[in-house]
Amino acid sequence: MNVKETLHEKMKKGALHMTLIDPAKQEPKMAAKIGRTAFELGTDAIMVGGSTGVTQENLDATVLAIKKQVDIPVIYFPSGANAISPYVDAIYFMSMLNSRSIQLVVREQMLGAPIIRKLKVEPLSMGYIIVAPGMKVGEVGDAECIPRDDAKTAVAYALAAQYMGMGAVYLEAGSGAPQPVPEDMIRAVREAIDIPLLVGGGIRDAETAARIKRAGASIVVTGTIVENGNYHSRLDSIIKAIKN
Repeated sequence: MNVKETLHEKMKKGALHMTLIDPAKQEPKMAAKIGRTAFELGTDAIMVGGSTGVTQENLDATVLAIKKQVDIPVIYFPSGANAISPYVDAIYFMSMLNSRSIQLVVREQMLGAPIIRKLKVEPLSMGYIIVAPGMKVGEVGDAECIPRDDAKTAVAYALAAQYMGMGAVYLEAGSGAPQPVPEDMIRAVREAIDIPLLVGGGIRDAETAARIKRAGASIVVTGTIVENGNYHSRLDSIIKAIKN
C-alpha cells in the first residue's frame, strides 16, 4: 500500500497522531532521536517541515536520519518548492487556501509539481487553512487568518477544498500558538466534510489532544513539545489520549 492507503486504513480504527519535526530546529541526529522516541510511543507518521530555515541540505539530512530509526511514513510538510527531498515517503501537496498571496495558493505548487513527478514522491493533496493567531506560518504565508469565532468561514474553506478534489483539510493555529483551534470550529468542519481532517497548533497536553480528537480531528499533529527537551512523558500521554 502507498502512504495514503496506509493512513486511510489506520483511520478506520480511530484518530491518528503525527509528530512534526522541524529540520531547522535541531541537528539531524537529534531529529532522529525524537523520531525514534515518537515511533516507539505509537505516533503514526513523522512530518518533517517548518515555516522558515528549511534548506535542501538540512531537509535531506534530517529525513535520512529519521528514516534509519522508524518504520512509519516520513511525510514532507513543505513551505515551498525551494527544497523537496527525494527521500521522503510522501509530500503534503497543499494549498494555503486563505493566503493573500497567490504564490502560496498555487504558484509554489506549480513550481514543485514537475519536481515531485520526476522524483516519484507520492503527493498527498490537502487544503491548508490558517486559524488565528496563525503564528509564524500565518505571518510567512500572508494568511488572512480565520477568526476563532468564525466557524462558518472555516467550513466554507474546507468544503471548497473537498469540492476541488483535495484529499484532506488541515486546520492550523500555528506552531507555538497559545490556544489550539476551537473545538466548535473543528466540529463544524468535521460535520461538513467527508475527507480526513488534520488539526495542529497549540496542542501541548493530553487533555487538549483528547478534546481535539473528540471534536472530530482525524489526525492530531503536535510539534513544538518535542523541541524543548523532557518531552517523553508528555508525548506519551498525548498519543495515548488520542488512541484511547
